[in-house]
Amino acid sequence: MKQEINPKDTSRAIAFELWTKSPMPMVTLTKTFDVTRLRKVSRKRGLKFNMLLCWCIGKAASGIEEFYMLPKDGKLYKYDRMAINVIAENAKGGLSFCDVAVTDDLEAFNANYTQLTETISQTCQDILDDEAIIVGTSAVTGTELDCITNQYNGIFNNPFLAWGRYRKGWLRTTLPISLQFHHAQMDGKHAARFLEELQRIMNTI
Repeated sequence: MKQEINPKDTSRAIAFELWTKSPMPMVTLTKTFDVTRLRKVSRKRGLKFNMLLCWCIGKAASGIEEFYMLPKDGKLYKYDRMAINVIAENAKGGLSFCDVAVTDDLEAFNANYTQLTETISQTCQDILDDEAIIVGTSAVTGTELDCITNQYNGIFNNPFLAWGRYRKGWLRTTLPISLQFHHAQMDGKHAARFLEELQRIMNTI
């Protein structure tokens, strides 16, 4: 569920005033993560690496209040739940989208992720949740990438994470991940806290 809130009643009051009318209000940060443990868990338990990464993203984001607020069309909205947007190739050779509800339960998230991605791949119909705050993701695994930036058009203001193919080394596996967010939603310190928490969760999954 979402509801419109008064920005002046939130910690985002000044940022909202400064950035809602900016022609380019999006900020992109890129961090190289150690995904060694994530890859080991993926292989050992037979779980998709991308699913595990999405679960970690949701777990890290769900603990930060600013992720539940979103500026849109000059207004500020607050949500009471969160979902991860996942892109999958469909039977027609195109792309379809689904929103997977964030939960602390990895097995439940995996079941939901698997069911939704298989459904959209077969039906070519998106399955979206308009009442949840959406954290977008995109995995461009056809090559190794240093950074990805998304559209800066004011239409899609949701936080968005993107990555390419992970890099296998002798002792560890690394993966650069880009985080894009609307500056009215959060500041660099909130984004940095999220990135640090994401690495901690990856290390302890």
